[in-house]
Amino acid sequence: MNQTETITVSITRTAKPGCEAEFERALHDFVQRSFALPGQLGVHIMRPAPGSDSREYGIIRKFTNRDVLMEFRTSPEYLEWNQIALDLTEGVGRTEELCGLESWFTLPGAPLRPLPKWKMAMVTFAGVYVITTLLTLTISPAISQWPLPIRNAAFNVIVVSCLTWA
Repeated sequence: MNQTETITVSITRTAKPGCEAEFERALHDFVQRSFALPGQLGVHIMRPAPGSDSREYGIIRKFTNRDVLMEFRTSPEYLEWNQIALDLTEGVGRTEELCGLESWFTLPGAPLRPLPKWKMAMVTFAGVYVITTLLTLTISPAISQWPLPIRNAAFNVIVVSCLTWA
């Protein structure tokens, strides 16, 4: 994997019975402290629904690249948090790195599954449609005099680049 690619990590932890409030406080404190570490692109916490019997929490963190993630995992802040979390949760939790469109359609803690082909086709179509429409309106007039093979190659390089990185 390219060291410049963003990394999204899904962590699922189940609070021990009666430790939910203490776990939430500790998690909130850790998240606030961890933002001082470099390369943080955000965190999203999913709490159990009020009134449900679930004690499972989903934590989604995004990092600028793999090196930053590795530094995060060895930081004193993370190691301290991990020890606190071990005391307040059942087991060590589940951690999974998410990538591609699969991460859009997978709930935290659920195993990452390949997308059904129809979903992949729908998302791809939507992305290609929007990008090609914008390119047709903006770039096509500027390159209309180029030979067709070169014009087509340039157009497709932009479409693929946008779908991959944007």
